[in-house]
Amino acid sequence: MPPSNLTEMRHGLLSRIIDIFLRGSLAPLLMVLSLMAGAAAIFLTPREEEPQIVVPMADVMVAAPGLSAQEVERQVVTPLEKLLFQIDGVEHIYSSAQADRAIVTVRFYVGEDRVASLVKIYNKIFSHTDIISPDVTSWVVKPVEIDDVPIVIATLWSDRPDSVDDYALRRIAGEVEIALQAIPETNRTQIVGGRPRVVRVEIDPDALSARRTAPLDVAFALNVSNVRRPTGSFDREDQHFTVKAGDFFTGVQDLKRAVVNVVDGTPVFLEDVARIIDGPEERLTYDWIGFGPADKAQEKSDARPGVLFPAVSIAIAKQKGPNAVSVSKQVKVRLAELSKTYFPAGVHYRITRDYGETARCLVPAFDGLGSL
Repeated sequence: MPPSNLTEMRHGLLSRIIDIFLRGSLAPLLMVLSLMAGAAAIFLTPREEEPQIVVPMADVMVAAPGLSAQEVERQVVTPLEKLLFQIDGVEHIYSSAQADRAIVTVRFYVGEDRVASLVKIYNKIFSHTDIISPDVTSWVVKPVEIDDVPIVIATLWSDRPDSVDDYALRRIAGEVEIALQAIPETNRTQIVGGRPRVVRVEIDPDALSARRTAPLDVAFALNVSNVRRPTGSFDREDQHFTVKAGDFFTGVQDLKRAVVNVVDGTPVFLEDVARIIDGPEERLTYDWIGFGPADKAQEKSDARPGVLFPAVSIAIAKQKGPNAVSVSKQVKVRLAELSKTYFPAGVHYRITRDYGETARCLVPAFDGLGSL
């Protein structure tokens, strides 16, 4: 076919297409469909603050009791770094040596398979147990993922610290955390701050000396007393019975009456040589919250500018894939409901991190339409 005929056919086809869009109703229809597809993409595409990129990471936590920080560095961290650098796909290794422990972080290249990377770490460590220092008592490999980062942090605080201190806030936060974990698409939750409930045994040296008992006797007795183990079984009248020996401590009273030694035929109870305290753990950290003069907390509580109040935070992460905006909204709605039934007088909460809100602000106009 001559070139002139080809040119005429092309111009004729192009003219017909242009004529269809100019004279027909197809162009407005395609524009409407494109706008609807774009709006649907904005509504349906999950939004979040942290990018969903695959960067496999893991923390190798090593326990070496009795070693100083320098000894941990030389005997544990340095050999472990050399060992982990032999793994294919490792980009960087970071380490931190402290007295009695060490943390070595392994980071792989972007795009490496996460499961395969973790298997490589386990395989490398467990295939070289023969060269591990005898001072190392245990180690654990904890994967680190982007979805472990909390998207919402709710801080509970009390403007009446005399009646509701950080210990009480921690117990309230524990109940609230359980309720928040029931929200669909939430992941890891964590409580930061406050003193948890513990049972402390404070040994009295004078009482131990008077009863010829050593601290190691107390530790050994408590270790072997709080045990229940199966010792056998028997059959009778078509029924099978399992025999167990020992029992667990059910409360502070059982702990007080635990026998830690026998001197001249007289049992020595734990309450005779120690003080047992059922209450908050010893204070190791302080967590406070304060407000400025223009903060609305002044209107809803007894908070005063420049005054710090005890606080406990609940961190909530989401699962991989869901929309951070919707998960954050569910958490805040549920938290508002729980505050009416779980919080005593003087206890309030403040959202101190909300990645769902920052992700929502990327397209505020469409979110406003969605709320209508």
